[in-house]
Amino acid sequence: MQFALILMQSSLDQTQIQKVLVALLAIMPIVIILGLAIVIVPFWFICKKAGFSPWLSLLNIIPLGNLALIYVLAFAEWKVNPAPLRGWAPPPPPPQAIPPQS
Repeated sequence: MQFALILMQSSLDQTQIQKVLVALLAIMPIVIILGLAIVIVPFWFICKKAGFSPWLSLLNIIPLGNLALIYVLAFAEWKVNPAPLRGWAPPPPPPQAIPPQS
């Protein structure tokens, strides 16, 4: 609320500007760390389940690294076996015709 009131004033004191900047500098690292955690944790589990090193998820820290990681995950051969389908069994093969013996 105070931040909005400060911005609405026509003349800003230098001390008010410094207080706002100090508050922003204190909050921004926390916001950045939370944002990175929100992105890195799901990619960590995706890489682990796909059979890749989970440390690849740290590519999200590098600019455009997340784009590279998405392409690696999309087009690479995953090292996991597909899960069997549940609830549906394929029909049995037709019986083989036995030729008549003479």
